[in-house]
Amino acid sequence: MSDATIFALSTAPVRAAVAIIRLSGGDCVGALTALGVTDVPPPRQAALRRLHAPESGALLDEALLLRFQAPHSFTGEDMLELHVHGGLAVTQSILAALSSLDGLRMAEAGEFTRRAVVNGKMDLTAAEAIADLIDAEGGAQQARALDQLRGQLKDQAEAWRTQLKTMLAHLEADLEFADEDLPGGLGQTALEGLPALRDALAAHVGDKRGLRLRDGVRVALLGAPNAGKSSILNMLAGREAAIVSARAGTTRDAIEVAMVLDGVPVTLVDTAGLRAAGDDIEREGVRRAEQAAEQADIVVLVSAPDAELPSGDMKQRLAAADLRLANKSDIEPGTASDKNPKGALAANDGSCDLALSAKTGDGAEALLARLGELVRDKAGLGGGVLVTRQRHAEILEDVVAHLDAAQHATALELAAEDLRLAQRALGRLTGAVDVEQLLDIVFADFCIGK
Repeated sequence: MSDATIFALSTAPVRAAVAIIRLSGGDCVGALTALGVTDVPPPRQAALRRLHAPESGALLDEALLLRFQAPHSFTGEDMLELHVHGGLAVTQSILAALSSLDGLRMAEAGEFTRRAVVNGKMDLTAAEAIADLIDAEGGAQQARALDQLRGQLKDQAEAWRTQLKTMLAHLEADLEFADEDLPGGLGQTALEGLPALRDALAAHVGDKRGLRLRDGVRVALLGAPNAGKSSILNMLAGREAAIVSARAGTTRDAIEVAMVLDGVPVTLVDTAGLRAAGDDIEREGVRRAEQAAEQADIVVLVSAPDAELPSGDMKQRLAAADLRLANKSDIEPGTASDKNPKGALAANDGSCDLALSAKTGDGAEALLARLGELVRDKAGLGGGVLVTRQRHAEILEDVVAHLDAAQHATALELAAEDLRLAQRALGRLTGAVDVEQLLDIVFADFCIGK
């Protein structure tokens, strides 16, 4: 790490009551002295002091100071927090004063947390959890980030590594001390637990729930034209996000609305009606609707008594949809129409799961409850360790590949080497190995001041 003392505004750069400027490095006390503070407060004791410009001596602000002494700080270095008034002129003048001091420089993105990792204050999964906690939009994301910050993923990874270490130790003992009085077949016995460990890791490679929770769940509304998809979108969003018209084919493009459902960020996607479109624009809308369905985590298929009945591909979508919704329940069942002479697909005939009237709101609570259940399931709420980043999935995929090779190795020596490679790959998850090579990847999306 650089010997420079770094500083950054750690609160939002907007007008506010209070702003916090953080410093980390060996020159924290020197920076205070340069700002005109002669009575430096002891560590972990808040003190009110006046800050002056280093060159002119002009008063910049009256700030609350809080000092932390290495190694008992977030970064493991000497740290300083300046709690100043949150006016833009105040913060900019203090940042400019710090920039003028020798040995101080503006922090890079994520550099505070990066120094904490390098100084052994946290592992890589905890650093990623800090970013996720700051970016959390819903309570479920917040809870999952806190679980990871407390070491849930790290503890699981270390448990897997311990199993690998034990297997490898027994295997190497069998190879290195074959002439000693050791139990027969010690190495082969150690490999008996390999299939179960391999399957446990493989289950997390294919589990996308943690990624969905971190990135948000996509819900696509599909159905024939005039089924009321746009009305349902507006009802769920609580605003007029999409144009609603009795004319079929009004929606030509996918319309997205963000909301939070049961603590999980959700993107609702209203799509063009699925039918044999007549013009190029509508055909493109249908193509985008089908694409939205493929990209969605949850597909809601909407029908209505005055909309076309599903046929062809739509029949298949009806069977594959996560939720089948009969809209316009305010229209009397059995009402005939040219497009749907038998009336609406209804929840009580087994063809749909729920009935709804987007016009009157009847059935809205049941719809929200059912969507909440689907979202919670797709996001993996309810406990257990989840892989929340693509980096984690790629590492576990690498580990599983080495375990597969160990299972099919033709000699114990080859199996031992594959276990060694698997153990090393798993160490990259927390930064137990190759930490310097992983830092740029982990902190690529961090912002200044973290």
